Amino acid sequence: MRPGEVPAGGGSRREARWSSESSGFNEPSGFNESDEPNERSDGREDGPGANGPEADGLGANGPKADGSEANGLGAKGPGVNGPEAEGPKADGLGASGPGANGQGGPGADGPGAGGRGARGGGGGAAGGRARRLRRGRGTPTLRWYTNPDDGGQAKLAAECTRASGGRYKIETSVLPIDATAQREQLVRRLAAKDSGLDIMSLDPVFVAEAANAGFLRAFPPNEAEQFTRGVFPPAVRNSTWEGKLYAAPFWANTQILWYRKSVAKKAGVDPSAPGFTWDKLIDAALRSGTTVGAQGNKYEGYMVWVNALIASAGGQIIGSAEKGDDATIGIDSSAGHRAAQVISRLARSRAASPTLSTDIEEQARSLLNGPRGGFMVNWGYIWRAENGDAEDGVIDKRIPADLGWARYPAVDPGRPSKPPFGGIELGIGAYGKYRDTLAVEAVRCVTSTPNMKKYMIDSGNPAARAEVFDDPEIVKEFPMAGLIRDSINAAAPRPITPYYTDVSGAVQSRWHPPASVDAGTPHRSGTFIRQVLRDQALL
Repeated sequence: MRPGEVPAGGGSRREARWSSESSGFNEPSGFNESDEPNERSDGREDGPGANGPEADGLGANGPKADGSEANGLGAKGPGVNGPEAEGPKADGLGASGPGANGQGGPGADGPGAGGRGARGGGGGAAGGRARRLRRGRGTPTLRWYTNPDDGGQAKLAAECTRASGGRYKIETSVLPIDATAQREQLVRRLAAKDSGLDIMSLDPVFVAEAANAGFLRAFPPNEAEQFTRGVFPPAVRNSTWEGKLYAAPFWANTQILWYRKSVAKKAGVDPSAPGFTWDKLIDAALRSGTTVGAQGNKYEGYMVWVNALIASAGGQIIGSAEKGDDATIGIDSSAGHRAAQVISRLARSRAASPTLSTDIEEQARSLLNGPRGGFMVNWGYIWRAENGDAEDGVIDKRIPADLGWARYPAVDPGRPSKPPFGGIELGIGAYGKYRDTLAVEAVRCVTSTPNMKKYMIDSGNPAARAEVFDDPEIVKEFPMAGLIRDSINAAAPRPITPYYTDVSGAVQSRWHPPASVDAGTPHRSGTFIRQVLRDQALL
């Protein structure tokens, strides 16, 4: 997932990271930049089975139709031309099944086969041609690869399809839940110059990497203004690389401090008071015999915590990212040491979760709802999740009423915290037929202020425009809307660099598990980051 890089001065790192060779995948046969959307050079066409949800968003180029892994992008992998292609698991029917000569049945033209036919050729090609004859030059289809949610993005796809008046239709394919796995699947398609990847939901940290590789279409200035007007500054910064906007901010996110009001009262603290620090938070948990939930597993969520602590202490992990392996390494600093002190103190105290080193967001939420629950840092989805679980009887119905919220804790008194920043940006693939026309229209529709509001209400994920938070309906639905708005405005993005996966991996490897963090951790991690960037060490 984090292939090695070449020095910035001697060839482009982006080529080393994003090329099919460095990713360990071979470019598949059948991919081209045809005039026909999602069409393959062998005359067959990717339908839903090859290019949609039935294939987990990869179809012929990744997992087999039964969900197991194929050999990446290889055209000879078991999910394409191997034994699975001849049996019922290849596109639902396969070449030797009834789909080969199905005369318009599921194999030739149905959602399972997608007109691919694998090795059967005749059934798949005939199905693809038959569909083109029936539809002629019908409504263009845009494929949107989305991060998992509760269906809110699919609803917006349908809404914008209707609003287009027949100009286009949007179909969605869902990526994995983990941000790193999302990146992996997109890399496979982008490295193959897949013309069927029109729009993609991107974690902010991957925008610079994809843009630097030439895999995203840049928005020219006359378009960029409409996508950035009224948008939170951190979202704009994360969507920009080398002065150009490469993604349209869709929704923004941040972490706040969630707590049980009864516990805060017992501990004698007001977490919303100015100057409420991590040390005060840990002290309050110890006095009340409760815990402080955080994300301490070795994954991106832990990097979020480390980065927020360093930023809140006035520092940064790296700077001058455009200098490549000569970027400024700032983690070995007074700010890095203060971050290490906070993590070390919590991890070694009774206030820590017993499973802190493996906790992710939902484990932290479960801890808050448990008998020793007291405090937790987590994303804005918590409010909707807690109320939903209470309604369903999963948790005590009294818990949401006892839930309080406050700004992310400060590291030092007198220095306001820099909360984490997250969210999703919409990128347009550089190889799609409609990249300069319909894809731009669709992204404009999805990221409109009314649709941001709809999505926030449907999913609980905060909008990327500040004005949405003043809407009476939003304030009623999310009583902490003002806090979330202010926290996003003050948030500190993680390092904006094409080499982000290397930087994040290096930090995680030296700061995990949390209980191992000590005074030497910032120095060791700083040295390791430099070595990784210069190809002197592997993750």
